[in-house]
Amino acid sequence: MDTSWRNTTVVTEFHLLGFGYHPELRILLFLAFLLIYSAAMLGNLLIIVVVLSDKRLHTPMYFFLVNLSCVEVWYVSNTLPKMLAISLTQENKISFNSCLTQFFFFGFLIGAECCLLSVMSYDRYLAICRPLHYKTLMNNKMCLFLAFGSWVSGLLGSVLITVLFVKSAFCGPNEIDHFFCDFIPLLNLLCSDPYIIALLTFLLSFSFTLPPFLLTLSSYVCIILTILRIPSTTGRQKAFSTCSSHLIVVTIFYGSIIIVYQLPHSSTLDDLNKVFSLCYTILTPMVNPLIYSLRNREVKESLKKGLSQQQFPMKKPCFT
Repeated sequence: MDTSWRNTTVVTEFHLLGFGYHPELRILLFLAFLLIYSAAMLGNLLIIVVVLSDKRLHTPMYFFLVNLSCVEVWYVSNTLPKMLAISLTQENKISFNSCLTQFFFFGFLIGAECCLLSVMSYDRYLAICRPLHYKTLMNNKMCLFLAFGSWVSGLLGSVLITVLFVKSAFCGPNEIDHFFCDFIPLLNLLCSDPYIIALLTFLLSFSFTLPPFLLTLSSYVCIILTILRIPSTTGRQKAFSTCSSHLIVVTIFYGSIIIVYQLPHSSTLDDLNKVFSLCYTILTPMVNPLIYSLRNREVKESLKKGLSQQQFPMKKPCFT
């Protein structure tokens, strides 16, 4: 075993290179990221407030939407503020502990979101394809179990990888060619043998992406086949519009993660990883509120009612 790294200087901070130093684009990037961050936070917080304040929305579908919005509020707050700071000030230093903390929450939240998206598709499959058994199958206990399992799965997976990184050696260089502390850039900076971490991360990323994506895809195939039997042309068009929007978003989300973490690495692909990472770090948290709920008639009615009353009375949720 190579132990020469033990006599080298241990890294105490990293430098996030972001999208490179382009003074002419600095303000433009800052404004773009600020707009995206504001839209993602506003949309997801709005969903949480509206659902919790309207008893009519206390159903399994909106219960899972609240969980997804909570994930994405934390998610964008974990990566985008640092991106904003780098874009505005070009101060790209991040301490070792802060970097691994960011990495931990990134892994935790993205794992939870992968599971929640598949759970939401399964919920829609039961509601549309098995409506007579829906309330029995998707009861309070099952809703809590699926949501809790999604959060815990993401947490356990992230803990395993983060612990291995903490026990590994970083002895230079300390430049991370990314806009946040992601797995592959950190792996490239290891002085110790990265084989175990790389293998475990591959297995975990495979488990959190491909099976949930296939479950989501199969659920929507069944939903579409059921929609085809709807006699109303207007009803079919509306259902197809909703399902296609959902399917496009989850395909972009899962697909970009699979490209970044599952495909063999090459110099060309590594250069594009930052672009693909934008899809699951900032694109989906921004569009999910619009795609999943703000287009729904129930949410629009609840929002109009809340705005007309100029208050959002908090009520105890009862997801039945």
